[in-house]
Formats: sequence, structure tokens, C-alpha cells
Amino acid sequence: MKDKENRQFHIRSRGLVAVLAAVLIGFGYVLYDLQIVHGAEYRERSQRKIAQTETVEAARGSLLDRYGRELVINRTSYNVALETSRMGEDKNAVLLELLDICREQEVEWTDTLPVSAQAPYVFTLDAASDLTVTRLQKLCAQLKWTDLIPTEDEIAAMRPAPAETAPAREEEAEETLPAEPKAPAVSAQPLLDKMKEYFGLDETLPNQEARGLLGVLYELALRSKGITTVSYVFAKDVDIQFITAVKEAGLAGVRIDTKSVRQYRTPYAAHLLGRVGLMDETEQAYYRTLGYDGDESVGKEGVEQAFESWLKGTDGKKAVETNTEGKVVSETYKEEPVPGGHVALTLDIRLQEVAERALAEGIAGLKSEDTQGGALVAIDVSDGGVLAMASYPTYDRTTIYSDNEAYNAALNDPLKPFYNRALLGQYAPGSTFKMVTAVGGLEEDIIEPSTEIRDTGRYMYYAPSYTPMCWYYRQYGGTHGNENVSEAIRDSCNIFFYDVGRRLGIDRLDQYARMFGLGESTGIELKENTGMVAGPDASKRLEQTWYEGQALAAAIGQDNNQFTPLQLANYIATLVNGGTHYSAHLLKSVKSYDYSEVLYEREPEVLDTIEIAPENLNAVLEGMRLVAAEGGTTYRFFKDLPVTVGAKTGSAQVSSTTESNAVFVCFAPYEDPEIALAVVVEKGGSGMELAAIAADVLEYYFSTGTGLEAAAKENTLLR
Repeated sequence: MKDKENRQFHIRSRGLVAVLAAVLIGFGYVLYDLQIVHGAEYRERSQRKIAQTETVEAARGSLLDRYGRELVINRTSYNVALETSRMGEDKNAVLLELLDICREQEVEWTDTLPVSAQAPYVFTLDAASDLTVTRLQKLCAQLKWTDLIPTEDEIAAMRPAPAETAPAREEEAEETLPAEPKAPAVSAQPLLDKMKEYFGLDETLPNQEARGLLGVLYELALRSKGITTVSYVFAKDVDIQFITAVKEAGLAGVRIDTKSVRQYRTPYAAHLLGRVGLMDETEQAYYRTLGYDGDESVGKEGVEQAFESWLKGTDGKKAVETNTEGKVVSETYKEEPVPGGHVALTLDIRLQEVAERALAEGIAGLKSEDTQGGALVAIDVSDGGVLAMASYPTYDRTTIYSDNEAYNAALNDPLKPFYNRALLGQYAPGSTFKMVTAVGGLEEDIIEPSTEIRDTGRYMYYAPSYTPMCWYYRQYGGTHGNENVSEAIRDSCNIFFYDVGRRLGIDRLDQYARMFGLGESTGIELKENTGMVAGPDASKRLEQTWYEGQALAAAIGQDNNQFTPLQLANYIATLVNGGTHYSAHLLKSVKSYDYSEVLYEREPEVLDTIEIAPENLNAVLEGMRLVAAEGGTTYRFFKDLPVTVGAKTGSAQVSSTTESNAVFVCFAPYEDPEIALAVVVEKGGSGMELAAIAADVLEYYFSTGTGLEAAAKENTLLR
């Protein structure tokens, strides 16, 4: 019995040894196969590199003022991008962990799903841009979910007519600002439930976390389904603390990109500088023809947009090799990036600061309670370069897009701070137009410098049906008596200019107005309105009947005359330089990124030339000098300046129940003009009161060490 047990034990032992031997042989074979037979192959595979070509963003040029002072520069920013192909099978888990880090670090992420962030979940189409609505509709149409979103009628009921269009905060699209919703909220819960099912969300996931995840998955779906070609940037401009948290979490497929973003170095010139943002679908079609990639940032407005071709550099290319773990093992430049040029503007930013402050303080100090916005433009008489361009109210580009409270306050301000009145506002010039009538009358031999016309209080040529009064007669019951053209400009005598305007005729009056650039494009590089010159054509466009007697009102800057502050300033510049009508412009020069060479220097562009006899010009300018001289209506504002000023006041009635718009133009020095100004204040009353605003600007301009010639010595970097 015992022998039998021993035999069984030995048999079992031999079997176990055989099994172990077989296992060892198997392991040996595998090792032999790995190291000997296929060793080289597996070794090569483990060292295999993945090569790809990446675009290297070229630095954008800076914006400078005429003396090289930095207005807008670049700074390094860190954005978070997602590579879902590297996230593995549990993409949702990676994204949830990323969102948790965002909440802990208080970092906002991009989520344009138009559904409220908190329960109860409703559609927020009333506050969404048109583009956001369209994207939702297109995606739901592809997925056959259209029954889960509001109908066109429901959307229309939710989205009342926009009150104003403001500069976009999002880089992808301009936001149209609606008023309060008109319709009850529509539940978005059915859509969210369908999205949870489609994207495979865990049913136990809390609603708040699910909503956040669905917003990100929605953004990714918009791209994967071809609804938008604009790259998805998960989070923008994140800090080092957030980057560290992401790196420590080791989240696959979460990439930190280094980007160059614009930094404003001045709170002034907000209406001019513009902004940079990602191009939208409409812009992509245009910029791709110029060699841009679809996910690049471009100038969206202002000089950033106008001078995009100079500011934008040429992107480079580099070959990047990564191993199977995704680590970069080598980088080689195939094409070095070429940075953009630095654009120097004609602006003097310090003069701009003075202009904006003077305008704001001057408007605040006016007696009229109806006063609204205003604008001031200062132009270099010698070439049409804009020295300062202020619009009131304004805003601060250094903070407006990062301060929700300030941004919303600006949007809801009835005075429209985002509106550039200097370029887009159109105003009747009032008596500041009288120099046009004077030049026309003198050059067409209607009058001579010595010709006197008697002010009778009422102009009786069209009596009894039409007998317009001089302002002096209406206000004081008196007359100016006999006056020549210089005296008539000084006293702003309506009767004098009624008579000259009637005899000159509306056609010739319009001709001279246009030669001075009124009612025409100024040539400025930014969007502008061109205004309107009163006459039969203007009346026809307005579906009004033109009457011959309207030429009287047109001759004193009333009727349908409507011009921008920039046009008024350029008109005065044209007048005082002797009749050379230059194109207004903001571009001065372009320097290479290292400042080693001038890439472009703008030459003055002459749009028109008005032949004005010296004696005629002197008579008109003498009238303007008298306005600012001792005994003139604005003398007290200019008497302490180191230069002689020529000026003209104006007011234009808006309605019988509100104050008139106030208009003021001037130039200096009288003997050799350098600078021309125009100031307009909506419902500001008398143009005389605006002289104080202009005086502040001229005082700075001509103060010791700050005039153009002196300032040029301060910084000779730019020609």
C-alpha cells in the first residue's frame, strides 16, 4: 500500500516538474522570440518617433504713436487646447477631471451651448449671438434632434429687436445685444437628456457636473461634425498655478499652448486702436486667400484691422518628433517665422489724453442739461495726419473686456460709449460752414474782400413768404449794420451769408463744399460716414421737396448739411493751408520688428486743390482771427496762449424743444498754421462754450517742450 502511494507521489511530482518545465520552455521561447527573432523589430518599434509639422506663430508688430511711444504690444499668454485622440477610451473621465481643476482654480472655460449653467436648465437663446443659435440648429439638424430645441417662432419670440451692436467680447463673433426677453423660458432638459445618452455620460453623474461636461462635448461636436472650422480653445490666458495643476494631474490629451496676445499700454484712443481676435467663418474665406490658417487671430476693428497686412508677420514651420509616449524628442525649424512690422500712427498719445480729458471735463461743465456726447479732432495742417481724435463718452480698453460690470454698464449706457462720434457722428455745421460760402463768393466774384452788405435784421429777397432773420436781430432786436466778409465772419452775420449764398447758387455752393471735403470720404483708414451736402440731390435722397429759398439755410450751415467732426477738422486744415485738401490718415510709418529699417513711410496724399487768391484767403482767415482776438466772442479762452488763434463758432438747431448742437473750429498759429481742430457737442448749446475745450488742447500743444517740433526731439526713433 505504501509502495503504491510512493509511486503516485512520484508520478505527480514528475507531472508537476513536466508542467513547470513546459512553462519555463514557453517563457524561454517567448524571450527568444522577443530578443532574438524579433528583438530588432520590437526595439525599433519602441524607439519609433512620430513626426509632424507645426506652425510657429510670428510675433505681431506693435502699435506706436508718432513719437514711438508704445500703445499696444504683445505679451505671452497660455491657452488650454484638447487633443481628444490622445485621451484614450475614457475621454469623459479626462474632461471631468479637467473641469474639476477649473472649478478649484476658478478658471473659466469656453462653453457656448445656449443652455443655462444652473438648474432648472432652460435655453438662453435670448442672450446668444445669431451665430451661436445657427450652430445649435445645424448640429441638432445633423443629429435629428430638431424637435428638442425651440422652433423659429419660439426663438423669434425670445429674441426681441437688438438695442445696439457693441464690440464683441467673444473672439469668434460679434454679439448682438437684445433687450429683455419677451417669451417664457423653454426647458432644455430634453436636449440635455438626449446629449447624455449620445455622449455616454454616467447616469449617476450630478447634474452640475453633467452640464459642464456636455458644454465641452458640444464644442467638440461642433468641430467634429464640421459645423464650425474655428479651433476650440478650451481656456484662454490661464496662469502658472493652473498649468501646474494640469501637469500634475497628467491628463492625456490636454495641451498647453503658448500664444501672443495684445496688451494695451494706454487707456486712451479706445475708439481707434481696435482689437485682435480669432477670425470667424466669414473672415476665414477672405484671409485664407491671403495664406492665413483658419484658426489665426486677426485685427477685428480699428487700426488693428486697418493695418493688418503690416502688423501680421509670416508664420514659420518646424518639424516636431515625439516618441510613443508623446514626449518631444527633437524640434527642427523648416521655416523661421518673420515678425510683423511696428506701425507708427500719426497720433500724439499725450495730446490724445489731453483731448479726451478736455472734452469730458468741458461737456461736464456745460450749462445745458440735455448735453449728450461729443467729439474732438485735431489734424496736422501740413499733411492731413490725425494728431488726436476723441469721442465722448469713451471706455478703457485696458480693462473693459475683463470687467463684466464695466462692460455691461457701457453696453447699457444710452450715450453709447462704443460709438465713435468723430468718424460716424453726422452733425449740421451751423455757422462754421460760413467760410465755405465766403470762399465761394469771393472766388466766383460775387463779392470782394471790401464788399459790404447791410444787415437789416430780416432778409427780404423772398418776402413775404420767407424772411429769415439774423441771430442778432432775433436775440437782441438789433442789426450788425454794414459789414465786409471779415466782419461778417467775426459777427457770424446771417444776412451777409444769406445774400452771398443766394447769389452764388446752390450748385456752386455744393461744389465748394465738396472741394473742401465736406460730404466726401476723408480717406481715413477706418470706417467713416461721409455726411451730406444740402441741396436738391440731398432732398431727393431724403424724399423731400427742394425749394430755392433753402439755399439761404444751406449757406449758413443748416438745412440738410450733415458732416462728421473729422470732415470739419479737415475742411479747416484745407482752408488754412491755402487750399490743399489732403487725405486724412492715421498711418505715419512702419518699422521693421528690430527697428533697423523703415519698411514704409506714408507720403501726403492730395485729394483736391482749391485755387484761392491770397487776398481772398487773407480776408477769410482775418475774420476767423477776429473771433479769437480782443473783442471777439472767444477772446477770453485764448488770450493767454503763446500763439494767435483763428476760430469760428456755430450752433445747429436739432428741434424746437431741445438745445442746439454746439460746433467749434479753430487753427493756430494764425501766421503759420500747424494744427486745425473741430469740436462738436450734442445739444451743447452755443459753440462759443466749446472754445474752452479747444484752448486746453492748444495750450498743451504749444506749451514748452510739447509742440510737434519739440516733441520730435524727445524720441527720434521714428521718422
